Amino acid sequence: MNTDTEPTHLYVISAPSGAGKTSLVRALLEARPRLVVSVSHTTRARRVGEVEGESYYFVTVERFEALIKEGAFLEYARVFDNYYGTGRAQVEERLQQGRDVVLEIDWQGAQQVRRAQPTCISIFVLPPSRQVLEQRLRNRATDSEAVIQRRLADAATDMSHCPEFDYAIVNDSFDQALSELGSILDGRGESLRSNRAALRPFLAGLVA
Repeated sequence: MNTDTEPTHLYVISAPSGAGKTSLVRALLEARPRLVVSVSHTTRARRVGEVEGESYYFVTVERFEALIKEGAFLEYARVFDNYYGTGRAQVEERLQQGRDVVLEIDWQGAQQVRRAQPTCISIFVLPPSRQVLEQRLRNRATDSEAVIQRRLADAATDMSHCPEFDYAIVNDSFDQALSELGSILDGRGESLRSNRAALRPFLAGLVA
């Protein structure tokens, strides 16, 4: 059980592919020992350098679908022809241990988590422009040209769901974006609400 006097929080962080979400979350974890990222299940192939149980739990489609039937996921979605899902028991156990939990998931999964856990805090990470987003995808050198083009085509749809989240940050300067994320986690993110007037024209340009 959670013996910590401070309440624990579930944070949901989403972004279009290439916006820098994973790097930001990694930096947050290094700076905040109380924070832990939930390891998701996936049916996609393991990439070079990824570790079972640390990067993902890599399972077959058959196993994943069996877990769906068992109600084992807090959320799951099929993205880019692969399943991704967050284990319900794993998240609940971490929260009970007094840890804050971060979920790195897409907007579809975020919708499910908000329904299942209405008190979660959701954050969307935006790129400074679509051109920068494309360059970041290419710099990763992990995807084929066809996959890059597909991710770019889907990015506008992803970003159109930004207003559904509690907060939104623009990852132009990494250090500033990290500072803003920290402010949200510390309860000082009111100026970073996703419905702030200053963000609307910028977001409209990204999704146009």
